[in-house]
Amino acid sequence: MKDSGNHNHLKTLDTIPIFSCMLPADKSRLSQIITEKHFKKNSIILMEDDSKNFMYVIFKGKIKVVRINYDGKEQILVMRKRGDFFGEMTLLDGKAQPATIVAMEDATVGLISKSDFEQYFMKDGNVLKQIISMLCERLRESWVMLRVLGLPDAETRVRAVLAYISSVYGIKDARGIMIPFKLTHKELADFASLARETVSRLLARLSHSGEIEIIGRKNIILKPSFLHSK
Repeated sequence: MKDSGNHNHLKTLDTIPIFSCMLPADKSRLSQIITEKHFKKNSIILMEDDSKNFMYVIFKGKIKVVRINYDGKEQILVMRKRGDFFGEMTLLDGKAQPATIVAMEDATVGLISKSDFEQYFMKDGNVLKQIISMLCERLRESWVMLRVLGLPDAETRVRAVLAYISSVYGIKDARGIMIPFKLTHKELADFASLARETVSRLLARLSHSGEIEIIGRKNIILKPSFLHSK
């Protein structure tokens, strides 16, 4: 990794539990040997059945993990932003990533090789505890998505998706909870497995009722009436 970006990337690693618990010397060394790659918006970072030799850390931008349904429709499984990571499970079990990773905006990603993963992660007891915790969190995310897709009507799904995203990434302020990145109607539709027109109509209704506030064109604030609704 280039020295000019090393300091900022080390700060990003400090925000991630499986990195922050490493010995300072190991963390500094790892930050220097990570391979940095840049991806344009909408470009594919990782395909299903791609190489199982890397773990990826997001240093800039936002990505989505998607699967293509039998009818060709894209289903967003989860979104990740700066400070998140993915691909670690393929290094643990040797099996292919069962989804495609796409850049939602211009992104900078750091690649950690399988050999470096085994050297710096698998031999440190504190890191292994964080990995177990992370796997439990990933499992809970899967449960949430199964619950969302099993909800009976479109509005309930949209509400559940907004509530889930805000619970993971939301920032509280005087107005409610703000989702701190832009979400298009299509992205929300792909998350909830609904038509974009349906999501647009429901967001307009929630905005009109005062349950959400849309800042600019895409930033969403969940107001107290939304948060307290059953």
